[in-house]
Amino acid sequence: MISFISSLTSTTASLDAERARLEVIAQNIANSNTTRGLNGRPYRRQQVMFESVMQRARAHDGGAGSQTAPRVGRIQEDPRPGQAIYQPGHRDADANGMVELPNVNIYEEMADMIVASRTYEANVAVFKNSRSLAIQALSIGKG
Repeated sequence: MISFISSLTSTTASLDAERARLEVIAQNIANSNTTRGLNGRPYRRQQVMFESVMQRARAHDGGAGSQTAPRVGRIQEDPRPGQAIYQPGHRDADANGMVELPNVNIYEEMADMIVASRTYEANVAVFKNSRSLAIQALSIGKG
């Protein structure tokens, strides 16, 4: 029963991590045309950096953990530069008429979204199957 609970904990952690990833992807898509943010600069693409339980265990005590459930380690800006286009009438154009666009690539975001949503769906299936197996195991004693 303990391994069942730890598998559910691992699956739940994976679901939380993928949900956070989907939220960041949605934020990137929503800001793909934002040429001036609160800091006065174009929006910078955000990316989720995952951390496993094993990485956390090694960082804290030098040992290896028994689970490898991912967790959002941090959300960081993508360092790639945004594209500059010539639009002299744009409100954010510089003296040369160039406007810096966000470094968000919609196609890359859509591909990441598909991977994240399929990973989320796979974890939901694992959770459902684990629950079903636990219910069947509990019903063995009845009779």
